This record gives sequence, C-alpha cells and structure tokens, in this order.
Amino acid sequence: MRGFIATAEAGSLSAAARRLGLTQPTLSRQVSALEERLRLTLFERIGKKLVLTETGLDLLHHGKRMAEAADALSLAATGRSETIGGLVSISASDGAAVHLLPPIVKRLRSIAPQVSIEIVASNALSDLRRREADIAVRHVRPQEPDLIGKHIRDASAHFYASKSWVAKNGLPTHPDDVKGAPFISFDRSGRFADYLQGLGVEVTADSFPALSENSLAAWELVKQGLGIGVMMDDIAVRSEGLVQVLTNIPALSFPIWLVTHRELRTSRRIRLVFDVLAEDLAKPTARPTRNTSHA
Repeated sequence: MRGFIATAEAGSLSAAARRLGLTQPTLSRQVSALEERLRLTLFERIGKKLVLTETGLDLLHHGKRMAEAADALSLAATGRSETIGGLVSISASDGAAVHLLPPIVKRLRSIAPQVSIEIVASNALSDLRRREADIAVRHVRPQEPDLIGKHIRDASAHFYASKSWVAKNGLPTHPDDVKGAPFISFDRSGRFADYLQGLGVEVTADSFPALSENSLAAWELVKQGLGIGVMMDDIAVRSEGLVQVLTNIPALSFPIWLVTHRELRTSRRIRLVFDVLAEDLAKPTARPTRNTSHA
C-alpha cells in the first residue's frame, strides 16, 4: 500500500523507489502484487509516467487513511514502550504506603526524575484491570488471568509493646505471661482474638481496650502504651520506643507480591518502576534484636 501511494504521488516507479529506498524492480513487484490481490488495474502507463486509473484514484484516499492509521499506531506503540516520562500509580496497604514506599520513591526519582509517582494507600485490593493503580503491593497471589505477579519474598511480623508499657508491666516472652494483658486489635470480626487464642493466649472482650482497622492508627495506640500489637518487622524497626515481646511465639509469616496488568508491563515506565520496587522490597530491613531489658 505504501508503494502504491508513493507511486501515485511521484508519477513513476523510479521516483517512488528512490523515495522509499527500494529498487525499482522491487517496487514494481509490490504494485503488481497489490493489483493482483485486489483484482484491479490501478495505473495506466502514459509515456514514461504512470497515471492512476479512475479506480486507482478512488482507492488512493482510502490507502492514505490506512497509511496514516498505521503510522499513528506505530508511533503510539513506540511511545508506550520507549517513553519513560509520566505518572505511575502504586497501590499498597496503609502501613507499606507510609513506611516502605517513600524511600523507594526517593530512589526512583533519582533514577528517573521524569517519572511521577502516585501512592494509593488502601487496605483493599485495587482493581488493576480498571486502572485503579498501575502496580500493586499485595500479600496475596493474583488470581486474575490478565494480571502478572512476582513473589518478592516472605515477610514477618511479631508482637510489640512500648518501652513505657514494658517498664510498667514487665517483658512477657510466653503466652502465659500476658494473661489479662491488653491488646490492640485491628479488626471488629474477632479474627485477631481467634489468632491469639490459637497461640495459647487467653483473651476476653476486655482484652481489647482499643482497636482500629487502620494499621497506622493501631500502631500509634501501641506506641502510646495502650497495649500489645502486631506489626510487620520492616515497619517496627523504623519506630522508636518499641520493644519486641512474646519472643517465644513464632513469627507471623506472609508473602509480598508485586502485581501489574500484562499490558502495562510492556511500558518502559511501568517496567522501570516495577523492577525498582522488586529490587528494594526484596531487601528486608534489619530485624530487631530481642530485648532483654526494660530500658
């Protein structure tokens, strides 16, 4: 089709071939193949010139539209794959959004300052298919067939209390040491209570003086000395004034997945952010040492 358009505009095979960077015989074969495919005569030879037939003239307009659409598609595809500037949105839980992502965003900005980052803090799973985010940090494996996920690592969480709480109540290490102790819950459903009872910790309704489904709010309640709470170790080590307690209870382990849509993975910008996130999230923050004093 490009050969047909160039020949129509140039008026000769030799001039069109030079424009397209082809040999004249190659271009002649292309034009002949198009005529055979369409079963139409597109050109008439008048002297040394090729002149469009009436049918060829009618089809030239459609041919140009096809060429323009092909060019636009090629340009858009190239832009999507090669252009690195623009916005990338990352969805993560509130705790990860506040404590884990900002240092990574800082490094991303130093690597690619033309990339802007939006952090979507939500404990619900963002719908990547509806573009609620470009990339999601999740703790569950993606099940949707049009999403791709990368298992970064398994993270851990432990029980913590403030130094002031430990100074007042002692340092509990076993489940028996916290009978009647207050815990900060992060849900209304009772799952946390069931989890504690499964560990051998005796709890009642009075064991939970405060709760919040927002993990940051719950963590602040722990830091204020209102009770014992659970927190991801990578976040806990960034907080001052906290002591790891119940050290004889095994760590709570959960996966970290990085998820994006298959189509978005072909974008250079998305690939860059995805790869930097994968690299940095794979490095756990140094785990806290077990405290043996109340200081």
